[in-house]
This record gives sequence, structure tokens and C-alpha cells, in this order.
Amino acid sequence: MDIDPPTDLAIEADVISKTTFDAYRILQVPEVWVYDNGGLTIQLLQEGEYQESGRSLGFPDLDVGDRIPQLVNQAFQQGTSIMLRELRQRLQASKQL
Repeated sequence: MDIDPPTDLAIEADVISKTTFDAYRILQVPEVWVYDNGGLTIQLLQEGEYQESGRSLGFPDLDVGDRIPQLVNQAFQQGTSIMLRELRQRLQASKQL
């Protein structure tokens, strides 16, 4: 783990064959997002166990639990390219504030 530290975030979106939390725990991944049935849960590694959290360690200022499902839904309705273009525009506009 000293040479190749764990990733900061794992995103689980494969609803058919989910990786067990044991695999992430062994790799010491501090944060796992699980997207399932139109919702996102955030799991944080705390004292060797994953606990559900309302906030992301990696994105503490964003409500990713609500925002990611909205973006996925928008991508399904309008197409991924349009969703990404609008997201990029919103992010760039917020940097100018």
C-alpha cells in the first residue's frame, strides 16, 4: 500500500455484479459511492467498517447524493453530451463568481 496507495473513491454502478465491501475494505478505499435504483448512497470507511454518510469526503461542498442521480436522469432524458455540456457551463459560470 505504500507504493500504490488506495484510490480515494470507488464508484459502484454495476447493478448485476456488485463488488462486495470486503474488497474495498481490504484495499482501504476511504469512500465508496453505490448508484442503484436511481439513487446514490455514500459509504465512508470508519474504524474498518463502511458507514453510510450524507456527505462525500472528496466533494464536501457538493450534495452528490442528490446531484449525481439528477445528472444521470438528465443524461437519460436529454443525452449524455447535452448533460455534460450544461454541467460544464454551470461549473465554469460558478468559477467566475
